[in-house]
Amino acid sequence: MHFVIMGCGRVGSTLAISLERQGHDVAVVDQEESAFRRLGSGFEGRRVTGVGFDRDTLIDAGIQQAYAFAAVSSGDNSNILAARVARETFGVEHVVARIYDPGRAEVYQRLGIPTVATVKWTADQMLRRLLPQGHVPEFTDPSGKVVLAEVPVNGAWVGRRITDLEDASGGRVAFLTRLGSGMLPGPDTVYQEGDLLHVATLADELPQVERVLDSAPQPAEA
Repeated sequence: MHFVIMGCGRVGSTLAISLERQGHDVAVVDQEESAFRRLGSGFEGRRVTGVGFDRDTLIDAGIQQAYAFAAVSSGDNSNILAARVARETFGVEHVVARIYDPGRAEVYQRLGIPTVATVKWTADQMLRRLLPQGHVPEFTDPSGKVVLAEVPVNGAWVGRRITDLEDASGGRVAFLTRLGSGMLPGPDTVYQEGDLLHVATLADELPQVERVLDSAPQPAEA
């Protein structure tokens, strides 16, 4: 799959190298050509010098073929603007933005852009929001049989009860993140746009759970 990363600081370069090592195609965008030194001579992806929210720059980086886009520059405004361009102009479904001001998280969540605050950032957190189908579980028990993973959910599930999602997928929603805050779902909790679901399931059943939730719900039988 093709990934585009805006920003080649410590975060961006770490993401780019990690994704390439997993066999993905990666393009990195930065205004400063010297920043690409962090990638090292072994990095085979594209290095694109330019402003990360400029359409022509993003096209040069292959945004039209991108599976996911990560905005991890040093500026909150640049990151959220680039993330919105990637999603709204080029239709990239998997988008995440890094922010320095956690107080802005609620605003960005309402725009449908998942964010990772600097104080909570780890490479794993960012990768979980970019890679599909549980490539980086949040937790695996010592036996390796049970995992906790952040699972992507199709927008068609908005307005459905969490229990409906559990019944359809066979997974158990351990908790969800809403507007930057964790919460435990009750029997009447409804899935809302921007919610991040953390699902506990058997490791070998995780791909099936994610396939179900990443697809529109099946119509009820008459």
